[in-house]
Amino acid sequence: MQLVIVESPAKAKTIEKYLGGDYKVLASYGHVRDLPPKDGSVRPDEDFAMDWEVYADKRNRDQVKAIADAAKKSDRLVLATDPDREGEAISWHVQELLRNRKALPAKVDRVTFNAITKQAVTDAMKSPRELDQPLIDAYLARRALDYLYGFTLSPVLWRRLPGAKSAGRVQSVALRLICEREREIEAFKPDEYWSVIAKLQHDGTAFDARLTRFNGEKLDKLTLGNEGSAMAAKEAVEKGRFTVEDIETKPLKRNPAPPFTTSTLQQEAARKLGFSASHTMRCAQSLYEAGAITYMRTDGVQMDGSAIAAVRDVIGDKYDRAYLPEKPRFYATKAKNAQEAHEAIRPTDFRKERAGSGDEAKLYDLIYKRAVASQMASAQLERTTVNMRDATGQHELRATGQVVKFPGFFAVYQEGFDDKSSDDDEDGLLPVLRKGDVAAKQGVEANQHFTQPPPRFSEASLVKRLEELGIGRPSTYASTIQTLRDRAYVRMEKNRFFAEESGRLLTAFLERFFPTYVAYDFTAGMEDELDTVSDGREDWKKLLEAFWKDFKPKTEEVMEKKPSEVTEVLDEYLSDFLFPPREDGKDPRFCPMCEQEGREGGRLALRGGRYGAFVACQNYPECKYTRRFAQPGEDGGDPAEDGLMGTDPETGSEVHRKSGRFGPYVEMEVDGEKKRASIPKDLDDFDLEWAIKLLGLPRIIGAHPETGKEIEAAIGRYGPYLRHDGKYAKLQSTREVFETGMNAAVAALAEAANRKGGGRGKAEPIKTLGAHPVSGGEMKVMPGRYGPYVTDGTTNATIPKDVKPEDVTQEQAIELITARAAKAPAKKKRKKAPAKKKTAAKD
Repeated sequence: MQLVIVESPAKAKTIEKYLGGDYKVLASYGHVRDLPPKDGSVRPDEDFAMDWEVYADKRNRDQVKAIADAAKKSDRLVLATDPDREGEAISWHVQELLRNRKALPAKVDRVTFNAITKQAVTDAMKSPRELDQPLIDAYLARRALDYLYGFTLSPVLWRRLPGAKSAGRVQSVALRLICEREREIEAFKPDEYWSVIAKLQHDGTAFDARLTRFNGEKLDKLTLGNEGSAMAAKEAVEKGRFTVEDIETKPLKRNPAPPFTTSTLQQEAARKLGFSASHTMRCAQSLYEAGAITYMRTDGVQMDGSAIAAVRDVIGDKYDRAYLPEKPRFYATKAKNAQEAHEAIRPTDFRKERAGSGDEAKLYDLIYKRAVASQMASAQLERTTVNMRDATGQHELRATGQVVKFPGFFAVYQEGFDDKSSDDDEDGLLPVLRKGDVAAKQGVEANQHFTQPPPRFSEASLVKRLEELGIGRPSTYASTIQTLRDRAYVRMEKNRFFAEESGRLLTAFLERFFPTYVAYDFTAGMEDELDTVSDGREDWKKLLEAFWKDFKPKTEEVMEKKPSEVTEVLDEYLSDFLFPPREDGKDPRFCPMCEQEGREGGRLALRGGRYGAFVACQNYPECKYTRRFAQPGEDGGDPAEDGLMGTDPETGSEVHRKSGRFGPYVEMEVDGEKKRASIPKDLDDFDLEWAIKLLGLPRIIGAHPETGKEIEAAIGRYGPYLRHDGKYAKLQSTREVFETGMNAAVAALAEAANRKGGGRGKAEPIKTLGAHPVSGGEMKVMPGRYGPYVTDGTTNATIPKDVKPEDVTQEQAIELITARAAKAPAKKKRKKAPAKKKTAAKD
């Protein structure tokens, strides 16, 4: 028997059909093991030795056992995981795990395929290779690097920056980008400017013309900087008789964009479908496993020759010959650090215009059209510019228009854009004008404008910027962005990133004390070095040695500083943000309470507390004024106001936001009865659309393929969940309630059933954290009836509400348990009962 290992059950099922009876195909469910989340899993002093452990959940343990049992009965092991770095790493882990268990077959091969089709799979089986050791070394280097960065820097944050949760090599740099943009927006000073537009008509066609020259001076964007100059210019246009002086017509050509890479797919799905990066990748994964598209983690823009031929056949059959270029198009990526090891993302069969359902179908449609358009003819346009001058020759108007002469690839697809300028000339049709013509004037407008600050990042523009800088890998962007949101370092409003105060504080700390390690060129340079490792040109341990040599002493240096010293530095570094100028011109650091009560010397400064940073008065304890770091110049409070949010477009019912005993909620009247829904804390971009979604719960996902009974997603007392036939599965976020599809729901329910073993049983720990240094008991994070807690088997300590149970670290657990044990009342010694008097035995 030949054992084949892939990542997912869906993939295993499909491939087993293709290979026949001599093969057994099992899924690893992704990675089978990882570095234990505790200090010491990577040991720099021991030549960067690394400890690995099998994932603790029951499903993974059972699957590893099944793989080992099958391997013992097999003559050959075929490692057929995904064709990328992570896939190579998973194959290596499986091989090492089986070797350690003495279950490794005599023959081991590695095969890869870019699409799950019968042809691709059978061809791959005919061309096996060995594991790519340089690629594995690059994985080991990256994993060790990220581990050392996080596990060395995070303790510094906990002790010197209360309230900070974690830092990451790529995560912290992405956060810096968002925070820098926030600072640019705050520092931006808007400039006033005016435009003068003439409303004209000729031969029955209306069009606009902009004033481009006034009093003989060419107008720049900001030339008309006030209402007075704008009105003078408007009057001149109203009085003038403008004659066409010259007409310029230029042909333009637009070429199609290349097929999707991971990054461009995430960007375009965000623009056109409103998908988050993580949701895009989930949908793409399902399409790949169903054999509908090629592998979705790629930075290559090229397509296989047979695929190009197939696309050209489709274009030739469906469109006129003019839409098909004489020669195929070939693309090269412009992205920094691109490997181009795989094809672009494309359909596996161009005869299938549709695949999947719901969001997967929408994403497939996007992928299909982009790939087809990439091989179509260029669009031919014509831009016309008309200049008109008055009799004095001092004032000039300009009208521009653009027409599509031949649509070419426009017939199928046009690429979306981020943040298109509102000042762009309107593209439209101009009437036929000749030199000497005078268009009829319908009116003149003088419009006031203000220059706009740079736009906040959307997911699409952030992914694009990270890729431009060469930071991280497109396959990791979704998880990086999700981590920033999970840590509450950023929030989303109207699909834009806003830096939260905790994110700004963390970024300021890293910029001030670890500037090298959040520098864009350093992080991009590290990616370049990792690429040299994967190419076999650099030793991975030497790379780690160079990093550790400088990084470790720097963390020790910062750890030696007192928390008060750190706070003083951050107080100065963040001064402009914390203490913006006051309208009355007084010192922005004056304490409002001391000022009101007539005390002298009351000045505000940043302070560090157990649960994070805050602003306080230096007159403490006489003055007890404090303010959250989040609210410069304010006393805090919830920025969201209760009241009418809008109306449900389907029913016309009003949706109200209210505050209650258990927090904020939304309410709407349905059929004479009031329906309510609590507002989850993980919805940063909460608006009317979200309110209507929540009030519409539960959401029916569909009928379970095995039982035929409905699966529903909803939010309950303990958070979001799935329910089917009286059984439940927990979801990780509110968004998953609305994004989870049938495949993911069935898998989650099955996993929950396996975890529970068919009954309620004993609760499993959320996380294990090693032995407590005093009691010696194993510390665990446990779910409890009244909330999550940490325990060493003797003392239970409640986890603060602002800390996620899965984020609790070993150091935090020790601190919580030790503090709880110190507060516990001493156990009273039980008094010994008085000895009973002996009585003489009766005869």
